[in-house]
Amino acid sequence: MLSIIRDAGWPIWPLLATSVVALALIIERLLALRADRVVPSGQLAQAATLAARPNVPADALADLAARSAVGQILASGLKARHLSRERVREAMEDTGRQVTHELERYLSALGTIAAVAPLMGLFGTVIGMIEIFSGWSPTGGDPAQLARGISIALYNTAFGIFVAIPALICQRWFRARVAGYVVAMEQAASRLLDTLRPESSR
Repeated sequence: MLSIIRDAGWPIWPLLATSVVALALIIERLLALRADRVVPSGQLAQAATLAARPNVPADALADLAARSAVGQILASGLKARHLSRERVREAMEDTGRQVTHELERYLSALGTIAAVAPLMGLFGTVIGMIEIFSGWSPTGGDPAQLARGISIALYNTAFGIFVAIPALICQRWFRARVAGYVVAMEQAASRLLDTLRPESSR
């Protein structure tokens, strides 16, 4: 591995740094987007139980909100339970937008890495080509410099693609996962809204 990095030349270092950032973002999102942290089972039932009380303790609402993303939405609905149906809906929608923004955190950065990594590899390829042509002359060329230029060009191209592929796959997969969570949270919020303010009580 060290020999590959040495043969790839200095253009490989920005790519290595980019790969480390991409790996860190992927691990962070894998942990943050676990189902038990976003839409754990039983939270809607817990919210419905709290809704049946005449007064919901603040610590119970705080505990519900702290457990998961959907818990934050349900807690905001319970806080506004004495208001009209439309106001309860607005409260949960406002919280839902904030929660969705948090779920999508770093996904744009991961997509940017997926787009930029091949360009960084291409930049390394250009540097390698410069090395090749700088070692060439009408009377001949330095074989060592030609070999180094080829190594720089090929290694950087390959590593740029190597970084981009998993970054793009994970970014698309995370976005699909977030979209599924959003649907589940909307359904939970709608059910709690019907519990708090049935259509007939609008």
